[in-house]
Amino acid sequence: MKRTFLTDEHEMFRRSLKKFLEKEAVPFYEKWEKDQQVPKSFWEKAGKQGFLCPQVEEKYGGVEADFGYAVVLSEEFERVGTGLLGIGLHNDIVIPYIEAFGNEDQKSRWLPKAVTGEIISAIAMTEPGAGSDLAGIRTTAVKDGDDYIVNGEKTFITNGHSADLTIVVCKTDPQANPPHKGISLLVVESEAEGFTKGKKLDKVGQHANDTCELIFEDVRVPAANLLGEENKGFYYLMDKLQQERLMVSISSIVNAERMLDLTLDYVTQRQAFGRSISKFQNTQFKIAEMKTEIEIGKTFVDRLIQEHMAGGNIVNEVSMAKWWTTDLAQKVAVESMQLHGGYGYIEEYEIARRYRDVAVASIYAGTNEIMKGIIAKNMRL
Repeated sequence: MKRTFLTDEHEMFRRSLKKFLEKEAVPFYEKWEKDQQVPKSFWEKAGKQGFLCPQVEEKYGGVEADFGYAVVLSEEFERVGTGLLGIGLHNDIVIPYIEAFGNEDQKSRWLPKAVTGEIISAIAMTEPGAGSDLAGIRTTAVKDGDDYIVNGEKTFITNGHSADLTIVVCKTDPQANPPHKGISLLVVESEAEGFTKGKKLDKVGQHANDTCELIFEDVRVPAANLLGEENKGFYYLMDKLQQERLMVSISSIVNAERMLDLTLDYVTQRQAFGRSISKFQNTQFKIAEMKTEIEIGKTFVDRLIQEHMAGGNIVNEVSMAKWWTTDLAQKVAVESMQLHGGYGYIEEYEIARRYRDVAVASIYAGTNEIMKGIIAKNMRL
């Protein structure tokens, strides 16, 4: 099906991006996996080529690109590896908070450097005792003159180790009832005294995507770093989760496509019992099933992209897409590894990396159980 929301300009951008990634990412990706981090030099190269935050207004260094460019970037980063997720988080999740809720001074301070790659960003929501239940966070920010004093811990923070600035979700009114009405968003810069980054977490997959704990001990943050209004943070988070979950859906479909391509290549070359294993009926049925479900998912996600670009409220639909596409990607990973046989369990084969990388997609951006709860609520169940 023709993707009418992507123009010739989008596809020219894609070709340029693919060429860049083939030169600057693919040859080094294995090293980044071992280092558990994408180097700052790559961010700066990507920024120089216009691949960071192209949606930002021209006066802050961007080109005011439409969401179609975010789709292209997400798809091509995912084709290289899910470990590049941190760049998508910077482009399409963190920086949009500053664009939408930041004041002129904040935008002028942070957006130009976010576009060039001088600044890497993160958002800190999850805590050791609070994941999907954002209202249950315990990190506090207490007003003290022209500053806030921040105390608490965050965990599983993507880009946490390399981030120069982090949007921290914190309680500015611990007595608020209901609790979500006391949440605010504060931008904490990495050099702030009392702000400590833990060691990189040893995850099962997505090794190039640096992830760590963040610790705040009497961190003094200027009140000028408050995003938007005090105690409105929960509503800001809800406003942006639609795009975050759509981005997860987009990357999940691309991941599934990539795994299927790898499997097709393998089964047509691998010989067993005197013929290619692609000639066995079981192999053909498995491939046909995966291809069909990927096409169904891609059609739905493309429809949501168009509705999102048109400004539609599709919270319910992206909740459906997020759980279904991440479940599909995990299913494709299992079937693909099975069709690879023992070779699929060897790190030398890309399918092994894809298999372990995809496991967490059903957890982040709101667990799939939370997604189903949202859908059920909207059905008035």
